[in-house]
Amino acid sequence: MQPRELLLPEMGESGKSTLSRLAIVFVVVLLLVTGIVVTLLVLHYLPNNSHGGDGYLIGVGRADCTGPVAEVPFIGYGNMDQIGAGIISRLYSRAFILAEPDNWKKRMVFVSAEIGMMSQRVKLEVMKQLKQKYGDLYNQDNVILSGTHTHSGPGGYFQNTLFMITSKGLIRSSLHAIVNGIVESIDMAHQNMRKGRILINKGILENTQINRSPLSYLHNPESERLRYSSNTDKEMVMLKMIDDEGQDIGMLSWYAIHPVSMNNTNLLTCSDNVGYAAYLFEQEMNKGHLTGKGPYVAAFASSNLGDVSPNIKGPHCINTGESCENLHNYCPIGGAQMCIAAGPGKNIFESTKLIGRNIYLKAKELFMAASEEINGPIGSAHQWVDMTNVTVRLNATHSGKTCIPALGYSFAAGTMDGPGMFNFTQGAIEGDPFWDAVRDAVLAVPSNETVECHRPKPILLPTGELNKPYPWHPKIIDVQIATIGSLAILAVPGEFTTMAGRRIREVIKSEFKARDRPVMNVVLAGLCSVYTHYITTYEEYQVQRYEGASTIFGPHSLSAYIQSFTTLVEAIVKDSVQNLPKSPEPSIFNITDINFLPPVIDTKPPGHHYGDVLQDVQKTYRVGEVAEVKFVSANPRNSVENMNSFTFLTVEKYNNATENWQVLYNDASWDTRFIWEKGFWGQSTAKIEWHIPNDTDPGTYVIKYFGHSKELLKPIVAFNGTSSTFEVSN
Repeated sequence: MQPRELLLPEMGESGKSTLSRLAIVFVVVLLLVTGIVVTLLVLHYLPNNSHGGDGYLIGVGRADCTGPVAEVPFIGYGNMDQIGAGIISRLYSRAFILAEPDNWKKRMVFVSAEIGMMSQRVKLEVMKQLKQKYGDLYNQDNVILSGTHTHSGPGGYFQNTLFMITSKGLIRSSLHAIVNGIVESIDMAHQNMRKGRILINKGILENTQINRSPLSYLHNPESERLRYSSNTDKEMVMLKMIDDEGQDIGMLSWYAIHPVSMNNTNLLTCSDNVGYAAYLFEQEMNKGHLTGKGPYVAAFASSNLGDVSPNIKGPHCINTGESCENLHNYCPIGGAQMCIAAGPGKNIFESTKLIGRNIYLKAKELFMAASEEINGPIGSAHQWVDMTNVTVRLNATHSGKTCIPALGYSFAAGTMDGPGMFNFTQGAIEGDPFWDAVRDAVLAVPSNETVECHRPKPILLPTGELNKPYPWHPKIIDVQIATIGSLAILAVPGEFTTMAGRRIREVIKSEFKARDRPVMNVVLAGLCSVYTHYITTYEEYQVQRYEGASTIFGPHSLSAYIQSFTTLVEAIVKDSVQNLPKSPEPSIFNITDINFLPPVIDTKPPGHHYGDVLQDVQKTYRVGEVAEVKFVSANPRNSVENMNSFTFLTVEKYNNATENWQVLYNDASWDTRFIWEKGFWGQSTAKIEWHIPNDTDPGTYVIKYFGHSKELLKPIVAFNGTSSTFEVSN
């Protein structure tokens, strides 16, 4: 007998058929097992395993948050003389809501508001209103509020004493405009949600920013600096949102640049360079809509802009023209106050538009080429952290601790974008006996513990030890992360410098990788939730330029934030956000109407009415020229309650075909300016300028002015005025 016969005896046709069926079953089972294994592996490496490639529900909204444009100090430069006196462009809150289509409670909100910075008071007020409207759907975990950091917007929306001093108090009209604008933009986004997709793209934008503290940056380790090609982050990250029919919905981007193209001489409310970029993008996407208004929303949000300036000509002594790029930004004649950066235009208006156009063009380029889709679950985590008492592990043998808030001498020096006052200079590592004596007599003597904790910072203002009439600085701080598939957004409560931003991004990226999320895009959203000034690296802090002197929680602030954000990453990945330790929530201070604004009592010149023309337009203009008209005015603060549905001006063209006037521009347009000048005894004038664009159609035009007056013992009354008609030709 052959061995083969022992192993495989001959079979009939039925036996062969049975074997064939068994082989097929075996192959099918093998394929099923293989498929299950592959599927498990894929799900394992997806961010969590609750959401695949089904896209998202997407909603966008834009609402006005301008506030009072007269007599309220601007927030940003800390210059008490920079008081609003008109408007170039309106300020907007732009909201983006993203939700999982099969689990609509899994959602997040990102708001970019054209304000100086988010304040704790604004965040608490917004969350209170959202709670009343939507219950727990929008909460501290999933709502991120960020400020663009324009330095040309009204202050007065803070509850901590230091900011109230520089803003003439808590100004209700300013606070309400911002809170209501943010809530309205979220409401619009909530109502407009539809199924869509998110594409991400990244690219380098050159010739748009410089590092304003390069000598501080050079104190970072050489090995670290060599990993980067520049001393600023030049990468723009852009999210493109489209619905399932291919219709564009919105665009959200992050880029590190200070909106300080408009310097501290500007008195006109303005969203600065990133606002101009948003204006251009929305104008293009909402064709036919006045000043970019329409369903499409484009936002240019802040990032790690702490040491980044748009004034690319660099610092020069404005009296001699020589460079003052030195540690102290000091000029031989006139000192630090003469050292000011500018560029790239011939004035601040042109510079704003040039930088803004650069940002817009890069975003458009990235938008057109975007192809990488984001998929995966949405997650979010938030914690309140007492930043005055965080112990951080520095290495295997050493630890450090954060400090109660304090500002150093170089804080008062300002920067090359906006110099400070008196004889203060950047890079100060020693105090001054005179100013120490003033501080001790007027405020308080800083404790030895505070002095030691902040060393080598010489303390000018021991704000953490000042609590009258209210705490001078916040101490309970938000840390917050939101994830959308392979994208993580770090919501940081201040201005991170370039290298500080790089460090925290790299650590967080490594944390995700260590927890089986190997490919994460990590972006840093600046000026979120509460303002804590600056965050530098430990090495930059030692130099004590403006940024280091303004790092209020001391030299280990960055390490403390990295540690806190690492905790949030772990909670998101493990789906244990609900188990995060709960810290006490900060309070809304019970502040009565504390403000130092002058009372509004309007009067008009004898024989005139509000809105009368005082200086009329010319009869003809050519494109490129400026049409100008002056009116009898009243205080613009009277109009603040109607700001979201109001304009101070219109430019209108006569339509011969319809025999009607067509509004082409209002005060949201960057081609118009409303300039208010206060006179004596309640009298004032309003000057309206229309900078006629080169592509303006020839024809007959008119300029109109709108306002509200409030005379003594009389109610607020609306009025308007109209220029004579004029012709525009090429």
